[in-house]
Amino acid sequence: MRQKEENFKLVFEQLYGPVLAYTKTLTNNHDKAKDIVQNCFVMLWQKRPDLIESQTLKRFLFTTAYNSYVDLYRKDQRKNRILDDLKYSMANEYTSEENGNVELKIKKLKMVIEQLPPKCQEILLLNKRDGLKYKEIALRMDISVKTVESQMRIAFKKIRETFKADEILLFLLFT
Repeated sequence: MRQKEENFKLVFEQLYGPVLAYTKTLTNNHDKAKDIVQNCFVMLWQKRPDLIESQTLKRFLFTTAYNSYVDLYRKDQRKNRILDDLKYSMANEYTSEENGNVELKIKKLKMVIEQLPPKCQEILLLNKRDGLKYKEIALRMDISVKTVESQMRIAFKKIRETFKADEILLFLLFT
């Protein structure tokens, strides 16, 4: 029994370095390579009665290392594919939710705009929908630029208050 352990130790000392170097070229990762080589030597110990010649031992270790690398690579690919699928489905779900939220926010914004005083509503729409500058709005409506600024401030304040109330409500619901 002691002789078998001594022989195994000699094989380990002679072949561990070369098999590790070979496996590191496959994996590009020192830790993964060490794990693979360790498993190869465990398998060698388990199959030692069947492997007698040193050429067979060497071939066995290198083949086992390669096959272990391929198995690990395939497992990683499957795991990456599963993770990619999961990321895609989560992004898709998030986008769907966001689209729904955007539609709700647009409806709410339209409702807030409809509740603004007529002059304030008209000024806001001329600026945001039609792209007119404050000066152009003032000329068109025959009012001062300061009035346009004031009406825009009122509109934005109402919009902010409406959406801020939603944020506070969501915060209270989820805390």
